[in-house]
Parts: sequence; C-alpha cells; structure tokens
Amino acid sequence: MIFNTFDYYFFFLIPAALAFKLSPLPWRPWVIVLSACFFYVYFSLLGFGGVVGAFCLSIFLWESIFSRLYRPGAAICFIGVVQSVIFLAIFKYWNYLTGLAWSATSANPWHWSGAFLPLGISFFTFEFIHYAVDRYRGKTSAGAVKEYLAFILFFPTLVAGPIKRYEDFLPKLRAAEASWLDLQTGFTRILVGLVKKFAVADLMTAFTNHLNAADIAIADRRVLPLWLFAYGIKIYFDFAGYSDIAIGSARVFGIVVPENFDWPYMRSNIADFWRNWHISLSTWLFDYVFIPLGGSRVARLRNYSNLIVTMFISGVWHGAGTNFIVWGLWHGMLLTGNRVWRDLRGARQVSTVGRLIGWAITFTTVNLGWAFFCMDLPTARFFFQRLLIG
Repeated sequence: MIFNTFDYYFFFLIPAALAFKLSPLPWRPWVIVLSACFFYVYFSLLGFGGVVGAFCLSIFLWESIFSRLYRPGAAICFIGVVQSVIFLAIFKYWNYLTGLAWSATSANPWHWSGAFLPLGISFFTFEFIHYAVDRYRGKTSAGAVKEYLAFILFFPTLVAGPIKRYEDFLPKLRAAEASWLDLQTGFTRILVGLVKKFAVADLMTAFTNHLNAADIAIADRRVLPLWLFAYGIKIYFDFAGYSDIAIGSARVFGIVVPENFDWPYMRSNIADFWRNWHISLSTWLFDYVFIPLGGSRVARLRNYSNLIVTMFISGVWHGAGTNFIVWGLWHGMLLTGNRVWRDLRGARQVSTVGRLIGWAITFTTVNLGWAFFCMDLPTARFFFQRLLIG
C-alpha cells in the first residue's frame, strides 16, 4: 500500500505540502495538480499498470475538459455519468463480466490477460459521477479548471478515499492556510493511522491467513469464528488506518476532508452501522442511488427493494466477484430486516437491554458477512458448513 512507503512521505506529501504553503493562493491548485500528476505516474509505474497505468492519467485530463460542458439540467451530464461507469466497468469488471458466459478463463475469447486497475479508479469515478449529477441538479458551481483538477487529483484521497464532494472541497481549497496547527494535527492523525495498520491490522493476518479451504478443512470448529472475527478486526483497523492517513495528509495541506469511520462496531443496529462505516461511501450511495430510486418516501415494498438494490451496488463496487455481490445482498437483507422491524414496532423507545441485544446481533451478523467478502463463494460455503455441521 502506498501509504506504508517512505516514498509517499518524502517524495510527495512533505514537498507538496511545503510548496503549497509557500505558493501564492492562485497557484496552489496547480501545486496540487502537478504533484498529483507526478504521484500518479510514479506509483503507476511501480505497480499499478506500469506505463499503461501511467497513461491513465489522461482520464483525469479528459474529465477536466468534458466536465466544462456540464450545465444545470443539461443532458450531457448524463453522458458524463455513463462514461464514468464505462471507465469503471472496463478496468474493474471486464474479465468478470465477459467470463460469465464461459466457465473457464482459457475458453473466454474476450479475456483481457493484461487487465489492471488504474490507481484509485473506484474512488475517482464516484467523484466524477457526483460532480456530473450535482451540476445537473444545480447544487454545485463549475469552479475553475485548475480547481476541479485539484479536486479529482488530490492525491491524499485518491488511493483509498474518503470520497469527497466538490461543493465541500472547493471553499476549503480556496481558504486553506496550511498552518502549524494543521501540520501538527495532520501528522498526529497519520501516526494514529499507521499504528492502527501496523500494530493491530497486520497482527490479525496471523489468524486471517487461515481463511482458506485447506486450513478450514482441518481446523477445530471452535477456532473458525475466531478467525472470522479476526478478519472483522483486521479490515476495520486496516481501512480506518488508511482513512486516518488520508485525512491527516489532507490536513497537512490545511484541507479538511470527510471522516470515514466512527466506531461502527459499537452500533446497536445495522442502519447505524452503515451510518458510521465507510461514511463517505454510504452517504454517496444514499444520495446518488437510494434517493434517486425513491428512498424511503415510497411504499414499503419498494422501500425494501431500494435498500437491496443500493447494497447490491455497494457489493459490486467493492470487487469484481460473485462473492462481493452476495456480501452486498447480505447487507441489503439485513437493512431490510431492520426496516421491517422498525415499521412493525413503531417509534417506541428502545431499552438498554434492547440496545445490548441489538448490538450483539449487529456485531455478529456483520462479522458473519465478512465470510463472503474475504473468501470466494465455494470457500465461504465450506466455512459455514464446517462451522454449523462439522
């Protein structure tokens, strides 16, 4: 991961933040753009597609030009959304989608043997879509080209989020001071993220490495849930750590970006879990998928289907595999079950005992769902078979 390297800090973050601090205000967006271009090319050449991956920088240049055509209510905004989905589909899902028609990779005439993921594509395409939709709705200004480029290329959030909003980022970019307090707060947050990553998440790998068919077959059944709970700890501290580093890196520039995690495992229902897990993604899905589908202001059955469709898309976004779809549908069903329960019980106050029971159910079901996230479907099925039957 890029955030674990000395190169990130000494070649990019510190020099770019100093240049940003010392530059006149009109030049600051260009400092971000130029440093991000070097960042993108450098790390692409190191392992994200090589030379071809580095040329994917042209996607940002194209987006910065095409987005100038967006106007409130203009149909071309819809074209912008479609082209962003196409970018994501080609690079992330091509082999999966074409492989659905053939059981073996060798039999797939459309298989892309050199497939790779351009650096940050899952995140920057969602920011492209957000901008196109909000320009259509008239919710955000166009801004200058240099400001939009700085938004989509801002390298602290390019790799692993948080997913930003242009109307939130733009005034912070224009007013950023990059003060000593920003520097101190930013590097403190980075250190917290590194501790989460190295002192907690990486230690869990000793347990999560056993989540494979061979080890599951010979393991004591009582150990299986411990391995899965270890994965739940690992993925939280891994991703929350990366988010801390990204948020801290942005703060070094004097820019505050959205928070991404707020003690999600302490929540007493699945809806609250998702309000506090990967917050920038869940709010994006709420605003750009769930609400356009009709949200909760529709008939109950349609509301339930909206929840399932939204989480289906969440699963697809997380990875190119049927197991990710099942994971998304698992959470869609959990959210639907929570909504049905709320509809049945009404607005009655939940007791302390009820909240404890709700927490236990939420924590358990979320962690059981990680089986679909970290294993392919045959392995996950074998895991549950061994866990429940022996």
